[in-house]
Amino acid sequence: MLLTEQAKVQAYISALVGKHTNERSALLSILLAIQTKYGYLSEFAMHCVGELLGIPASKVYSVATFYRFLNTKPQGKFIIRLSRDINAMMKGAKLVAQRLEESLGIKFGETTADGMFSLQWIGCLGMDDQAPAMMINEVVFSNLTPNKIQPIIQQCIEATETHRTIASDFIPTVTNALTYAHHHTNAGIKNALAMTPKHVIEEITNAGLCGRGGAGFPTGRKWQLATDAHGDMKYVICNADEGEPGTFKDRVILTKFAELVFEGMTIAAYAIGARHGIIYLRAEYAYLQPHLQQILQNRYESGLLGQNILGKNNFNFDIRIQMGAGAYICGEETALIESLEGNRGEPRNRPPYPVEIGLHNQPTVLNNVETLATASVIFEQGATWFSGIGTQRSKGFKLFSVSGDCSRPGLYELPWGASVSELLALVGGEKAKAVQIGGYSGRLVPYTAFSRQLAYEDLGPGSSVIIYSFARDLIEVAENYLEFFVDESCGQCTPCRDGNVVLLNGVRALLNGQCSCRYWDELLSLSKTIQLTSRCGLGQSSPKILLAINEYFRDEIEAHLSAEIVDDSVHIAKRVERST
Repeated sequence: MLLTEQAKVQAYISALVGKHTNERSALLSILLAIQTKYGYLSEFAMHCVGELLGIPASKVYSVATFYRFLNTKPQGKFIIRLSRDINAMMKGAKLVAQRLEESLGIKFGETTADGMFSLQWIGCLGMDDQAPAMMINEVVFSNLTPNKIQPIIQQCIEATETHRTIASDFIPTVTNALTYAHHHTNAGIKNALAMTPKHVIEEITNAGLCGRGGAGFPTGRKWQLATDAHGDMKYVICNADEGEPGTFKDRVILTKFAELVFEGMTIAAYAIGARHGIIYLRAEYAYLQPHLQQILQNRYESGLLGQNILGKNNFNFDIRIQMGAGAYICGEETALIESLEGNRGEPRNRPPYPVEIGLHNQPTVLNNVETLATASVIFEQGATWFSGIGTQRSKGFKLFSVSGDCSRPGLYELPWGASVSELLALVGGEKAKAVQIGGYSGRLVPYTAFSRQLAYEDLGPGSSVIIYSFARDLIEVAENYLEFFVDESCGQCTPCRDGNVVLLNGVRALLNGQCSCRYWDELLSLSKTIQLTSRCGLGQSSPKILLAINEYFRDEIEAHLSAEIVDDSVHIAKRVERST
């Protein structure tokens, strides 16, 4: 790079950092902006950022290399990211990948000689109802077949020649009748502002709303804890980093019902006394950012955000969008906060919890997209109405992202307490062998247990439902899950970082007929150790699939086992188990 070019880069970065008031917490936004302008993050650019923010260049590099969507080396003008989650693989992603390689003359992980195309695998795009799918830059293409590939590539070439943008082809998600569709916009916030903050929390508590994410923590309790916590500033964060494979409900909500989400954030802010809100949007949903930004602008212009909201004196609340950069672990609330502070998205030790010490060490309420949207509906219809739906312990309705071996994949709303078999009948999946509830980190339910309830007190709060027919080899399913977890581990703790690699190698040995009964037993023992000793939910959940298959489908394991072969992987598993 010539000196004059370096000077231009330096001037741009200096202005960019100044725009963010030299805040170190803006590091991720700064890196994303630099990459948008120059295509990648050069060593020179990272050094400049470090100098201007007063942090070591090594930290800038550490953050840049943590996120999948940040590139420290030049990439093609068009980055093609093909989803490799289990739904994509079941629907023909391998054939699509083969056609991509043939058409472009490169392998995955490579860039064409002319610098036009780069090929990459990605864990999940949130498009499992229309798998297989891929992103080209920020444009999504779904329901792919090998025959669709060449026309899409040609569209990219023509777009370059004519300076036009490429056009997406994915279609609206199938849904049944959603309660959100009948919500009168802003009725919830108007009713909430007629109450005191104390009564707002009482209403959400009486409704029985619990988090629609992984933990299912009572929403009213969380808001009360944040209210009681002492801090100079309080925050409301919407977790829209929907990275769990098989889940796409947030994508649909943000596309069709984003007003409810922002309304719910505003209600939460009023309840706890927060002035600042952030929606953390996963990188795979970058195409939604202009849409969401326009809605936010409209809300400011309508007096629904900003100063003295809806005429309520001293109720001031702002919302901004923070783009993620591709890290599954940032769906974990403390990892998300670390990301917002300009760090690698690595989970914190808990306690303390975010409601006490969260963003910038201030009390922070972190709710997911569905929880906030549902809160808006509750304040329109009332706590009594909502608590009258569902079961005694699981109040209200729930959205389920349904995919896999069924005839009607899509987003479905059911009251809590419905059985798995009732859901399967609704979506055309009656011939299922097993169902994965809650995504890869959830639980595998065998056909003998389809009478079990979708409820907090039974199968938990999971939103993703992946259906497997009797034709599916569940050992291959386990291999796909573990590939994902190995790829997405933040690497912070040994059990998850190294243990999952051993499990993956073991499953591959099983598929190749090179796993003995002794070896398999060692893998099961290691699985339990990983669950007990991992720092966060990723490592605590990753072995679930092996343990479930062993419990419910032992015959599939025995079909692959070798009675004679015991290789060195057994001893590797022992060493990793001892080290943890």
